[in-house]
Amino acid sequence: MKQEVISEIEISYKPKRANHPVVKSSNDAYSYLVQFYPQETIALVEQFSVAFLNRANRILGIQVISKGGLTGTIADPRLIMATALKAAATGIILCHNHPSGNLQPSSADIEITKKIESACKFLDIKLLDHIIISPSGEYYSFIDEGIL
Repeated sequence: MKQEVISEIEISYKPKRANHPVVKSSNDAYSYLVQFYPQETIALVEQFSVAFLNRANRILGIQVISKGGLTGTIADPRLIMATALKAAATGIILCHNHPSGNLQPSSADIEITKKIESACKFLDIKLLDHIIISPSGEYYSFIDEGIL
């Protein structure tokens, strides 16, 4: 009988020992997340990023989930949740840019937010906000606008 080889999955967690910034408001979230959007492409390419936070709302890390085209990008909830679990995050903040500058969330933006919110509830992770940023330096917060 031939024995099959099974891949081993390894999980590691190596947090940096520096003081992690604390998010107390949507403005705080925006100011940390916008740094991950290159000024050269923020008006051209849509990008989706996630901040992973601990119980004290300290940012453990920020991950660029995807980069898309002029009018959209893919945010896979499984990748987001896998990273949240790996980082032992208790909260997340979603963020993406609208190259057009229109800050209003699209129906697709609202739909993916609700889908991720549902996954978060199942895993007892808080979806703290979803920020939409524009090339002009303005932002839209789902929490501030009462969508979350």
